[in-house]
Amino acid sequence: MAIDLTDELIEWETQAWSEMHAGTLSVETAQKVHELVVAHAAATGQRRIDVEAALKRRVRHPEPDDEAK
Repeated sequence: MAIDLTDELIEWETQAWSEMHAGTLSVETAQKVHELVVAHAAATGQRRIDVEAALKRRVRHPEPDDEAK
């Protein structure tokens, strides 16, 4: 089953990933991503771990067609 991700989720995970690479990941950014993932999972009836995995895959290992979005 495909997991639809919101633009907000992608934007926050992208920010977190950038901060991780820079060595500046803040608690606030990490917490915000976690809260959004939990809320999205609850709203869509999906498991949090599945939403989180799909989000990380999308941001950290994008398919060529994902980058064009």
